[in-house]
Amino acid sequence: MTKTASFHDLDGASIYITGGGSGIGADLTDGFLAQGANVAFIGRSDASAFVAEMTEKHGRAPLFFQGDITDTDGLRKTIAAAEEAHGPIDTLVSNAANDRRHNWLELTPEDWDFLLSVNLKAYFFAAQAVAPAMIKRGSGAIINFSSISYMMGNAGYPAYTSANGGITAMTRSLARELGPDGIRVNALAPGWVLTEKQLDKWATPDALAAHLERQCLKTHLEPQDIVDAVLFLASNTSKMMTGQCMVVDGGVVTTG
Repeated sequence: MTKTASFHDLDGASIYITGGGSGIGADLTDGFLAQGANVAFIGRSDASAFVAEMTEKHGRAPLFFQGDITDTDGLRKTIAAAEEAHGPIDTLVSNAANDRRHNWLELTPEDWDFLLSVNLKAYFFAAQAVAPAMIKRGSGAIINFSSISYMMGNAGYPAYTSANGGITAMTRSLARELGPDGIRVNALAPGWVLTEKQLDKWATPDALAAHLERQCLKTHLEPQDIVDAVLFLASNTSKMMTGQCMVVDGGVVTTG
């Protein structure tokens, strides 16, 4: 991960990331470590090899918790442990998501509950868990990953798009709730970022060409583009920015 900008106030900051051991989440962990931050993250799969890689690269290890973000009690315990290790959370990044494709006619109530639990419920309860220490300190940043998929009205995964619309709405409400205590809450809506998962499953040449045609900027998004935006939202550089959904998609959708 290339460090394209330095945010000096992130040096020594306590960061907690959901899904921080794979995909864009791994790039976020790498990016925050490069700024000198102390990073804790939760993930479903064993991330020991990634932790070793980051330790070798940055000279210190991120704190890894193997767990399921839909287990609310377990999620709360990992946040408490991260605060014990690194101090109160300065920035929460709720990144973990499940964008598996599904047929709306075949979706069961159990499928719906699972997808909303991963893609929306966990975001709320992670924010609830970090908020008390932020309120006591009078500062903090919460960054919720949304998606342009619901803005585009994409078909093929309606539970996922519903959750992402909910994330943006929840972000605005939490910004109003927590603003008086100096806490900023923003959403980040990436476009189509070419991670390994996307390249393996859905990024066919025709699909890539069609999406690039929709973009104003004719270059595919890379994880670094998202990392830079998250670092900006975490830093005091964006200290008067809250309740917003920041789109990083090369110019597919417009807001405002």
